[in-house]
Formats: sequence, structure tokens, C-alpha cells
Amino acid sequence: MLEKVTGGLFGFCVGDALGVPVEFVSRQSLKKKPVIDMRCYGTHNQPAGTWSDDSSLTFCLVESLCNGYNPFEIAQFFLKWLKNGYWTPHGKVFDIGQTTVNALYNFEMNMNPIHAGGKSIHDNGNGSLMRILPLAFYLRDCDESERHTKIHQVSSITHAHPRSLVACSIYVEFALNILMGFDQNESYLKMQKSIKSFFSGRVGFEEELMHFSQILEGDVSKLSEEDIESSGYVVHTLQASIWSFLTTYDYKNAVLKSINLGGDTDTTGAVTGGIAGLYYGFKDIPTNWTEQIVKKEEILDLINRFYEVVSQRSGH
Repeated sequence: MLEKVTGGLFGFCVGDALGVPVEFVSRQSLKKKPVIDMRCYGTHNQPAGTWSDDSSLTFCLVESLCNGYNPFEIAQFFLKWLKNGYWTPHGKVFDIGQTTVNALYNFEMNMNPIHAGGKSIHDNGNGSLMRILPLAFYLRDCDESERHTKIHQVSSITHAHPRSLVACSIYVEFALNILMGFDQNESYLKMQKSIKSFFSGRVGFEEELMHFSQILEGDVSKLSEEDIESSGYVVHTLQASIWSFLTTYDYKNAVLKSINLGGDTDTTGAVTGGIAGLYYGFKDIPTNWTEQIVKKEEILDLINRFYEVVSQRSGH
């Protein structure tokens, strides 16, 4: 279990760091010079092993969950990140989404955190999907209804449109199946079935399922690379990540495949790295990548604390 928790959360961070230097670079450019290793500088002029807001907000969520489930405290940690550079690699924030900023300012103005997030159709960037993975570990023994309610509350701190909520549910459900020991294909099929069963007939949600049809109907792994988009739109990120994971056979190739799609590379790399690291385990992540991650020891310490909490919750 520790191997899976560490693999998932550290694998997420490594995917993020691999993608940071080439964020916004086109697929065409990456075909000519693909990412094959940890790079430095590039788009955000950061040293090698630097992770972005994706990992920062994920670690903020993990730290808050170590104290129990409390959306108000989660939002406080997010605000501390925004204002003070908390859980950043070098003490300052870079690459931050506007929907997230707006929501955290709403929270700072005393709005209830679960009502602070953007509710417009234009608020469907990947900013809540990119930080939702820790809930797969924390909520794994909850019943389905409680699990989706809490996933949606945590997403809604910044992203409250039903499309973002469904995306987060799909990702956590898929990760949960992997955590339970199912193989890639079984995890995918079980997720399809449970998501369609849970959201069909639910007002405000059922009509959103059509936007995920390539994930939920048929087999996304059968799509060609030309059919996969990799922008910052939540549906694109989720689809690209699941596709990259299902069409590869180890951690390294999964994250490199996702990053070399171009576009929002840090988030696609992170979201892919989360499920790939969870599936293959920490030991499958190349050591020369893990060694370069900024604040590696602090991250591993946080993951160990989180593992203790989730172990106690489930009685393992």
C-alpha cells in the first residue's frame, strides 16, 4: 500500500516536473525534439526537477487531509500557497490558473469554500482535476455517494461546474480501481460502468456525460494520437492522460507519451504520472528522475504521514 501511495503521489510530481519546461510547446515541435529526460529552464525558466501548481495544490490537499476532511482548511492551505508560496519548490508561485485565483479570492472574502469555485462553462480548465488524486486514497472505504459528494466539494473550492466535477469523479474512480489491484483494462471498464451507473439520471450531471463519451463509451485506448487533444480543457487532459496510460506498459513511457503530446504538458504529465505511478509503483519511476525532484525528502515525509493517516482510517 505504501508503494502505491508513494508511487501515485510522487509519480504525479515527477510527471509535473518533466512537463514544466515544455508547457505550451506544440506537438509538432516536440516531434522534432521530444522530451526524453528531465530538462531545465524552458517555458518557465526553472531549474530541473521543479514542479508546478499542480503538485503544490496536491501537496496542500494531502497535508490538510492528514488532519481530517475539512474543506475550509483545504481552502486555507490553498490560499497560503497563493499568498505565501507554501508548498512551492522555490518559495514562489508560477503558472497559476485564473479560475483558481478568482475562487481563492472569493474564499478570502469569506465565501464558503465549497461555493467559491467558478460555475461557468468557461471554468472547465483542468485546475481541480490536477489536484484531486489524494482523495482516491483517503475516500477508498467510503460508500459511492459520500465519495462523489466529497470529490465534488473539493473540486468546487476552485472549479464547480458539473463538467469539472464529473472529470474529477472519473479520475478518482479509475485510480481507486487501480488501488484495489485491478489491472489497467479492468480498472478502466469498472470505472466506465460505475460512473455511468452513478451519474445517469442525475439532474445537472447526466447531460455532462456526453462530453466524456470517448472515455465512457467504447475504448479510449483505440483512438489514434491525432484524435487526442492536450489543451488545458479538463476533458482533453483527462482523455489524454487515460489514453497515455492505457497505451503504454511502464511509468516512463506513459508520462513521456503524455508530455510529448504538447500543450498543457505539466498537467497532462502529472495526471498521467499519478495513475501510472499508482499502477506500477514507486520503484518503476526512474531513479535519475526522482533524485532531481526539488524538496524530495519533504515530499516523501509528507507522503509517509499521509500513508499513516489513510492506513488508520481503513484499519490496515
